[in-house]
Amino acid sequence: MQSRTPASRTGRPRSAAADTAILAATREALVELGWSKLTLGDVATRAGVAKTTLYRRWAGKPELVCDAVAELFDELELPDRGSLAADIEGVVLQFAAILARPEAKSGLMAVVAESTRDDALRERIRASIVERQMRLVLEGRARAQRRGELPPEPDPEESARTVDLIFDMVAGAVVHRTLVSGKPANEDWVHSFTRVLLLGLTGAAEPEPQSGAATSQPTGHRAGVQGAGGQGAEPPGTPAAGGGA
Repeated sequence: MQSRTPASRTGRPRSAAADTAILAATREALVELGWSKLTLGDVATRAGVAKTTLYRRWAGKPELVCDAVAELFDELELPDRGSLAADIEGVVLQFAAILARPEAKSGLMAVVAESTRDDALRERIRASIVERQMRLVLEGRARAQRRGELPPEPDPEESARTVDLIFDMVAGAVVHRTLVSGKPANEDWVHSFTRVLLLGLTGAAEPEPQSGAATSQPTGHRAGVQGAGGQGAEPPGTPAAGGGA
């Protein structure tokens, strides 16, 4: 599908307060009306602005909803819980909680569906949601490296590939779990998911050490990161070793 021409940005400077009000009104309308009944006229009324104000900023409903949903994910923070595994669990639980919100659920699913026919919208989703949240992977990996849980990755290209893979694994699993399967991403699921992410299928299948029990240092392919509760991880530097959402 031919992409739409972006809305003109000429004229008076944009008002940050108006932007905030419009995006908040969009999320409110998503909760009350859902994607199909949401209109720019309704959003303008809720935000207390003229409809032309929206069209000066956004080409249409998909772009507006994309930006409104993207703001929700900016709330994500990577908690420092003392280990790589615990940090991953903390941010994944936050991510799942945001996806459980009606405005995120309906808005994200709708714009992703629309983007299958609109290349410009797909790029907007990548820039405003995916690339902005890559910060969590970068921050988590840097923190784990400072703790000595992960080694540095000197090759920039390999490092970038690792970040992409980690993000895809985490975001893909949580979105599928919550929005496609419709199942809860609760603490038990998040803990199990993190074990698979860090240990792989073979390592995650092994029994977890009892809390407080003495454990020996992993050897061979299991040597490396020690996560929450004495969990091991793949050797430092492997693509699955990292954290983010």
